[in-house]
Amino acid sequence: MIPIRDTAPCYSRPLATWGLIVVCVIIFVWLQFLPFEVSNPLIARFGMVPLRYSDPSWAEHVGLPFDGYLSFLTSLFLHGNWFHLIINMWFLWIFGDNIEDRMGHLSFLAFYLLCGLIATALQWYFDPRLEIPVVGASGPIAGVLAAYFFLYPLERVVLWVPPIVVHVPAIAFLGLWVIIQLYEATTSILFEGGVAKMAWWAHLGGFIAGFLLYRLFLKKPPDGIKMEDSSSFKI
Repeated sequence: MIPIRDTAPCYSRPLATWGLIVVCVIIFVWLQFLPFEVSNPLIARFGMVPLRYSDPSWAEHVGLPFDGYLSFLTSLFLHGNWFHLIINMWFLWIFGDNIEDRMGHLSFLAFYLLCGLIATALQWYFDPRLEIPVVGASGPIAGVLAAYFFLYPLERVVLWVPPIVVHVPAIAFLGLWVIIQLYEATTSILFEGGVAKMAWWAHLGGFIAGFLLYRLFLKKPPDGIKMEDSSSFKI
C-alpha cells in the first residue's frame, strides 16, 4: 500500500518542503561517497545516540562528548539507507506542501523542526540505553501527518495497492498509520529482549507534537475571512 498523491489543492510553492528534501538527499548522497571509516563516526556523532545523554561517562569513553543535545537536531537530516530516505522524502513530498501552504514557509520550517526535536526527545525517554544512532526525518514528518490529519481529514489519498489504485480519505489512511506506530511502539516495551527495527516512539512523538502544536503555526486569515478546516466544506 503505497501513497501516490493526495487531492488537497496547494496554492503556493512549498519552498521549505523542497529545501528540506534537497538537504536530506544531499547529505545522504555525500555520506555514501565517504569511506565507511569516515562516514560511520560522522553518523555516530550527529545521529542521536540515547546512551550518550543517559550515561555521559560511557559517551566520553567511546569518544562522544556532550554536544549540548545538538544531535537531537542534526539526526533529523540523516538516514540509514536508500529505502529509509526515499520513504521519508516521499511522504514529505505528498503531505508537506499543503501544511506549508497553510502555515507559510518559515512557520512550517519551525513547526517541522520543533516536532522533530520533541519526537527525538520522546525516543530518548523510552529507550535511554540504546547505543546506536537514531536517525531520520520520520519524527518531524509524523508531525506534518498529524497536521494533515486534522486539516484535511476528508481529502483523498491515492494509494497503489497492487495491482489496483484506490482513493481513501486521509483520516482513514493516516489513522491506520497511527495505529501501526502505536502497536509497534507498545510491543517493543511489552516484550523484553525484542529489538525494534525502527524508532517507533519518535514517530508517535512527532505525531503527538504535531497534533498539539499545528494550530499555533497556521497563518492568520485576512480580516473578515474565516478559514476553516477542509473537513467542514469538502467531501
